[in-house]
Amino acid sequence: MQRKIIHVDMDCFFAAIEMRDNPALRNKPVAVGGKPEQRGVLATCNYLARKYGLHSAMASARALRLCPKLVLIPVHMEKYKAVSKVIYRIFKQYTPLVEMLSLDEAFLDVTHCEHCHGSATLIAKTIKQRIKKELNLTASAGVATNKFLAKVASEWNKPDSLFVITPEQVDAFLKQLPVTKIFGVGQVTAKKLHAMQVVTCEDLQQISLEQLVAHFGKMGARLYELSRGIDHRPVEPDRVSKSLSVEETFAQDLESYELCVSKLPTLIKRLNKRLQRVSDLIIYKQFVKIKFADFKRTTIETTTDHLDEELFTQLLQIRWQQWNKSVRLIGVGVRFKNCHR
Repeated sequence: MQRKIIHVDMDCFFAAIEMRDNPALRNKPVAVGGKPEQRGVLATCNYLARKYGLHSAMASARALRLCPKLVLIPVHMEKYKAVSKVIYRIFKQYTPLVEMLSLDEAFLDVTHCEHCHGSATLIAKTIKQRIKKELNLTASAGVATNKFLAKVASEWNKPDSLFVITPEQVDAFLKQLPVTKIFGVGQVTAKKLHAMQVVTCEDLQQISLEQLVAHFGKMGARLYELSRGIDHRPVEPDRVSKSLSVEETFAQDLESYELCVSKLPTLIKRLNKRLQRVSDLIIYKQFVKIKFADFKRTTIETTTDHLDEELFTQLLQIRWQQWNKSVRLIGVGVRFKNCHR
């Protein structure tokens, strides 16, 4: 039986909620993020702001230079979480197989759903209508036979779109699909593929599995399958994060190891608070992430069977001795052994 998968992605979620709650913002470039003086970054921005080249994870200071009239709003996470819970409840009324990827994005497996005469397209349309009616927000949805294609479809005509890829359309659709649309293909992989004269999935289909694995390792096998529309990953309703971390970007660069270490207690306290919500998961690694003043990044981790605060200090010391340069951001986190509840 062909699966019926829907991918729902809310449109500029945080910014859309702020515009909904303050209609005066609707015709203005709006972003949600941290303060520029504290080296904050954008969490998201509306489509008007994107016309100026703004995007998520962009430094707020740069965003304001590109768009001086930008309305920058602080993150109101509790409000966004409350809206996300309502959206999740809507999803669950159509299928128990809902995999939330984030507050504003989810996969739904409606293969055996009897609503809307079993039509995945009608279910997606109905969900979009309910989100609009009940929350006054828009969502984009993609419908296909697997997660990869459904996600690509949801992004195809954003915002407020519904795009369907039927089984009969898959081959033709993939022929013209840029390889940059494949999940996991970032700038480095795209550059390598372009050097091999691979621009579309049709180009990628001409390369053997052996060649792709030789060039890209495990990712090569993934490229081989996805370029052919093959994705057997199930929708996992009990999926939880494989890791949990907290981080802080500092208003002033940290110039010494002592200053870096002094920031750890606050970060560890925040991490412990978040870990209390997932106490049933088993920790098997701890890690420290550092971003330097020149924006280079490094992560160091070690194996452990419990949270050991002293390990964070040891990991930080190792990286500081290796790099010994000003630090812009520090993050601490853990990885979990079991990723399902």
